[in-house]
Amino acid sequence: MKKLVLLSALLGSLGVCAGPSGRPNILWLTSEDNSAEWLGCYGNPYAETPVLDKLAGEGFQYLHAYANAPVCAPSRSTWITGVMAVSMGTHPMRSFYRIPHDKIRLYPDFLNDRGYHTGNFKKMDYNFGGRDNKECWDDTDQPDWKNLKNNQPFFQVINFGQTHESQAFGDIEHTRHDPAKTILATYHPDVPDMRKNYALYYDCVNRLDTEIGKVLQKLEEAGLADNTIVVYNSDHGGVLPRSKRFLFQNSLHCPLIIRIPDRYKSLWPAEKPGAKIDRLVSFVDMPKTWLSITGSEVPGHMQGSVFLGPGTEPEQEFHLAFRGRMDDRLDNARAVCDKRFLYIRNYMPYVPWMQKLTYLWNMKATQAWVAAVEGGSASGVQSRLFAPKGWTEELYDMEKDPDNVNNLVDSPEHREVLVRMRRELRRQQLRIVDAGLIPESEWIRLAERHNSTICEMARNPAIYDLAAVLDAADRALAEDPSNLPRLRQMLESPQLGDRYWGIVGCFLLNDTEGGLKAATDESHEVRAMAAWLLVRAGEKEKGLACLAELIEQRSYAILTVLNIVDWMGEDGRLLVPAIQALEFNEKWAKQYKYEIRMRDIVLTRFCEGYTPAEGTGE
Repeated sequence: MKKLVLLSALLGSLGVCAGPSGRPNILWLTSEDNSAEWLGCYGNPYAETPVLDKLAGEGFQYLHAYANAPVCAPSRSTWITGVMAVSMGTHPMRSFYRIPHDKIRLYPDFLNDRGYHTGNFKKMDYNFGGRDNKECWDDTDQPDWKNLKNNQPFFQVINFGQTHESQAFGDIEHTRHDPAKTILATYHPDVPDMRKNYALYYDCVNRLDTEIGKVLQKLEEAGLADNTIVVYNSDHGGVLPRSKRFLFQNSLHCPLIIRIPDRYKSLWPAEKPGAKIDRLVSFVDMPKTWLSITGSEVPGHMQGSVFLGPGTEPEQEFHLAFRGRMDDRLDNARAVCDKRFLYIRNYMPYVPWMQKLTYLWNMKATQAWVAAVEGGSASGVQSRLFAPKGWTEELYDMEKDPDNVNNLVDSPEHREVLVRMRRELRRQQLRIVDAGLIPESEWIRLAERHNSTICEMARNPAIYDLAAVLDAADRALAEDPSNLPRLRQMLESPQLGDRYWGIVGCFLLNDTEGGLKAATDESHEVRAMAAWLLVRAGEKEKGLACLAELIEQRSYAILTVLNIVDWMGEDGRLLVPAIQALEFNEKWAKQYKYEIRMRDIVLTRFCEGYTPAEGTGE
C-alpha cells in the first residue's frame, strides 16, 4: 500500500493522473496567421466559427494569450525550443542560423523520452540550422487515427493553412460573406477592395472552422476524445495589412482554447468547462506546459512559465514580443504588454511601419490601401503608417483603443505606466538575453569568425555586452544633442555595438562629423548608415559614393544597403546604374531570395516599365 501511495504522489507531482486513466494524449491544433478578433467566441459578431465556439464552451478559453513573434518562423522557433527566438538569434524571418543543439533540446525530444509517440503534420518552419526539422518527430505524415490509437500516449500536432496570409490573395469578388457588413479597423481606408478582402478572410476563417470540426469528429470516431486534451490556437496574429509582422495588439493576441476531458479534471484551470481564463499566457509558456502536464522532464533552458496543471507556476505580469527582419524588409522593435497596456520600442524609428514588402503587396487590400494614400483619400491615421515612424516609443490602451492608433507616450496621466513598461522591457531583454541589437549580417560574420552560434556569442560579454549595448541604444535613440560628444566617441570603440549605435545616434541628430568619421568603418552596416547620413546632411556626393562602392563590391550588408536606397527616396535614383549591374550568386540569393526581391523593389520604383525577374511567392 505504501508503494502505491508513493507512486500516486510521484505521478501527481509530475502532473499526470495515476490509475486507469493513464497519461493524457494531446492533440494540438494550430492555425496560421489569424488573431483572436476573427473568432465568434472572442466577440466578433460577423464571424462564423461554430466549431471553435463550441470547443470554447466545452473547454477553457484563454482571454490573454499572446505570440512572442508576429510571424511564423520566429514564432515556431520559440515554440519548438521553449526559448525566445530573439534569445537564440533565430528571430529574423527565414534565417536558418545554427543553435547549440547539444544545449537546447527540442520539446518533442523530452516527450519521446517520456514514452510519447510524437507527430507533426505538416508545418514545422523552425528557423534554425544544424538539425533536420523532422528528426525530433516520430511521424510527420497525415495522422492515421488507428495508428495513434495503437501508440498511446501520443502528442500530435496538426496545422491548418486555411487562414494563412496567402489565402487572402487572389479573387475577392465572389465571397460568401457580405463585404458591406464587415467592420473595418480605423487605420484601414473604407474602400471597396478593402471590404472585399475582409469578407474573403472571413470565408477563410469559416473554412478553418469546418476543417477543425472534421478532425474533432475523427478523434471522436476513433474513441480517443475521452483521454485526449485538445489545444487550439493560431501561430500568431494577422492577417490583413498592419497586423501580421507588426507588434500591435491584433498582431500578437491569439485565440487559445483547451478542452480537457473529465478524467483529467485535476488539470482544469477553473471549476468547470466553459470558463474564460483571465491568465496572461505567452507562447513561450506552451512547450514547458506540455512537458509538465505529461510528466516529462522540463529542462532548465526553457524560458516560459507552466500555466496548467499541478506544476503551474506564478502568472507573469508581462508578455514580451519582438520583431526583426521580415522577408526583404528591415525593422527592429520590441514590445511588452500586460492585460491592458501595450508598449512598443522602435529601434529603427527612421523607417516606415508599412514598407513595400513583396509578399504582402500581393494582397488586394494592401494595394487598395496604397492607392488611397497616394490618391489623398486616406485619413491622417491611415496615411502616417507609410511615413517614417518618428516615434521611438508607442504606448496603447488595449481596452479603450484596440486598433492601437492613439499613442499615449506623451500623456501625463500615463507617465507612470510608461516608466513601468520601459523598465520591464529592459528587465526582460536582460533576462532572456536579447541577441537582436546588432545587425543580422554582423552576427553572421561573427559566427563564422568564431566558429560558434549567435546564441552562444550573445552570452559572451567580450563579444556582446548586452547591458552596455542597451545603454548605447538608449543614448542613440534619445536624440539629445548633448549626447553628441559621447556618440562620436562611441564611433572609435573596438566594440561593434558601440559603433553601430553611435552612428545611429549621429544619424538621428544629422551630425555630419559623425558620418564622415564612420564612412570608412570596418563594419559595412556602420558604413552604410554613415553614407545615408552624409546624403541627408548635405555631403551627398561622398555618401552616394560610399553606397555605390558597397553595392559594387557586393557587400555582405547588401540587403541593408538596398533598403537604405529605398528609404532615401529620390536620392536613391542616382544609384540605379550600380544596382542594375548587381549580380547575385547562390551564396547571396539564398532560399527565399530576399536580396533579389529587394533589388526588384528598388528598380520597380525608379525604372519605369521594369519587370521583376523573380516570382513573388514566399
